[in-house]
Amino acid sequence: MSKTTVVSRLPSVYCSKSLKEFLAPQLAEVRVRMEEALRSDVGLLGRTNASVLASGGKMIRPAMALLIAGACGNLSEDSYRFAAATELLHNATLMHDDVVDSAGERRGQPTVSSILGAGPAVLLGDYWLVKAMGLILSSERSTLRAVGVFSKTLSDLAEGELLQMELSASALTRWEDYRRIVYCKTASLFEAAAVSAAISAGAAEEVIDAIGRFGSLCGLAFQIRDDIFDYVGTPSIGKPVGIDLKEGKITAPLLAALDEAPSEEASVREKVRRLGSEPGLAAEIREFALSHRGIEGAEAKIVENLENAVKALSILPDSREKSYLSELARHIGERTT
Repeated sequence: MSKTTVVSRLPSVYCSKSLKEFLAPQLAEVRVRMEEALRSDVGLLGRTNASVLASGGKMIRPAMALLIAGACGNLSEDSYRFAAATELLHNATLMHDDVVDSAGERRGQPTVSSILGAGPAVLLGDYWLVKAMGLILSSERSTLRAVGVFSKTLSDLAEGELLQMELSASALTRWEDYRRIVYCKTASLFEAAAVSAAISAGAAEEVIDAIGRFGSLCGLAFQIRDDIFDYVGTPSIGKPVGIDLKEGKITAPLLAALDEAPSEEASVREKVRRLGSEPGLAAEIREFALSHRGIEGAEAKIVENLENAVKALSILPDSREKSYLSELARHIGERTT
């Protein structure tokens, strides 16, 4: 795989040409390990794995992991394995999420579940999950600790999904609930990518802790941006608005709007509770969020999280990788897909 080919696959989230070129050979190595881990002589499995890999993703988590390992001074074989495991695990959870959500498309392409059905999609997600753990177990050092990091993330993912289901039914989600859900469902995996990368580089404990905060805060900002998309859309792939809202999920834009108009909170939450039987109310709720500075409030949360994320990097010595981590954090907040 040529460097030029990999660079052309990197999405616009990577803002500078220099960062694209810097990451290209490293991400190529990650992709090789993913392909090797997923190789199978079962025809359907092999073809489906290849199709999912070809559809691509943002690769933000492995990119972050590789930059962290380099910034900590030691980009090792374990760094590549953990980065590949992170992306395998991420895609496994997406396949499972698509089954739970009955989603027909992701990244503008048909989901595995829409093509093969829910059962095969769950099995494929399980397969990717097991292959991720296989990469972690094959690490040359710190295997037990890395297993603990990723095991915690799997527990967080399940807890976050179930907590969101529970709170969506009651429309009682508050900021503290939202933050916990977002941490469990999204930020925890960013944190695992960051922490495992620091571990792979043999970083000191205080560095691992700081890097974990960086990853977690970037993950929170990433999810808030996704939640803003649910209110304003994603022009680059034409994703429709209101999908999460129609499911009764109260996210950052609506919570920020409720902060601006506390006198309307009871009536708005009641409308959210009635969405199951009156889906037309979603348009009213969305308009309330837009007209009461919900997007601006959510954007402010992104800025706050990313400013704190970049501050966490102060523990690292100056390096090209450290500068690129700040750049990547900024563009997590600015991304359009």
